Amino acid sequence: MSYVKATDVLPKEVLDLIQKYVEGEYLYIPKKEGNRKTWGQTTKSKEKTSSRNADIYKIYEEGVSAKVLSEMYYLSLKSIQRIISKMKNEI
Repeated sequence: MSYVKATDVLPKEVLDLIQKYVEGEYLYIPKKEGNRKTWGQTTKSKEKTSSRNADIYKIYEEGVSAKVLSEMYYLSLKSIQRIISKMKNEI
């Protein structure tokens, strides 16, 4: 996220109106609801996490304990248990 100088992009009338509410402060303007991207949409994070979770479940099905998996993947035991439970429900 980068900053944009308001005087460079907003008409004077809009800038004057905003200055009635906030002046000399940073202001975050969120994207419109339809323009928002879901988590992982712009990066490969979602794909990587899904792939990792599938690997965890496969290894678990092969007999490796959740405790060992938590050590292998540097995740908490509770996180491994959630992943396993979620994968069981999806299959």
